[in-house]
Amino acid sequence: MAIGSAPDAACCGPLTRETITPADAEAFARRLKALADPVRLRLVSIVAASEGHEACVCDLTEPVGLSQPTVSHHLKILTEAGFLSRSKRGTWAYYRLVPGALEAVAAPLVSV
Repeated sequence: MAIGSAPDAACCGPLTRETITPADAEAFARRLKALADPVRLRLVSIVAASEGHEACVCDLTEPVGLSQPTVSHHLKILTEAGFLSRSKRGTWAYYRLVPGALEAVAAPLVSV
């Protein structure tokens, strides 16, 4: 406590909106962690920029300079976090940006 301050004086004003719950904060942190990797951010960017917001894993290895198994590992993390969906066509997997997923992850920070 600072000298001369009242013991019950608040240093800040009251909250003006609801905050996220501890459980929601945990879930939010897990989703942000999935994006908190430069390779995964590039992959999301490439998929988002692809025609139909969809790309084959075979088209994602060269732009990020990694092997197919490593790229697939990153794509799995993004899929499990809800940013991408996966569909299998023959021997290849195609990844599509989940509509609204990126906006939803920002919502707790920007909601008014």
